[in-house]
Amino acid sequence: MRVTQALGRYGEDVATRHLLDAGLVVLERNWRCRVGEIDIVALDGDTLVVCEVKTRRGVEFGSPLEAVTTRKAARLARLAVEYRRSSGRPPGPVRIDLVGVLLVRRGAPQVEHLAGVA
Repeated sequence: MRVTQALGRYGEDVATRHLLDAGLVVLERNWRCRVGEIDIVALDGDTLVVCEVKTRRGVEFGSPLEAVTTRKAARLARLAVEYRRSSGRPPGPVRIDLVGVLLVRRGAPQVEHLAGVA
């Protein structure tokens, strides 16, 4: 496993724990289809949550959440539609969330969760 893949996997593990602690139910991780990949698919009550996770070791290139462009947010919305269709989940509300994980030299990773960004 490459270093960047390991970093991404660790960030997704941290984000998953954060979402579970916040009361969400994680349905899937790294769900893929022809349109792309969803890092985490979860439920918040009856709301389907499509979550993008960005992990960084520092802020030299900006915060982790700054890496998500409007183009990426639009792709996440298309992925949510594709997930709902392929999973057979009933119609209902959908939300796009971002979780930024910043690894610091000492201490626990810093997690920033933005709900309903698109």
